[in-house]
Amino acid sequence: MIPMGKLIIVLGVAMVIIGAAIWALGRLGFRGLPGDIRYESENARFYFPIVSCIVLSIILTLGMWLWHRLSHK
Repeated sequence: MIPMGKLIIVLGVAMVIIGAAIWALGRLGFRGLPGDIRYESENARFYFPIVSCIVLSIILTLGMWLWHRLSHK
């Protein structure tokens, strides 16, 4: 079993990396993919990133599959 301290450090580093990536994408002008649902009116704004969620899900699934394949050999 991984000691609790190492686990907390690894999770913290992962959160920093993910946060930096999100921040960088926002600074570069990444506002979603074509197919994301956007609605704006005078007093309301709605954004539903359906295509971005699907792409992110595919990337994470492939990454976990690859990690599983490489770690069990």
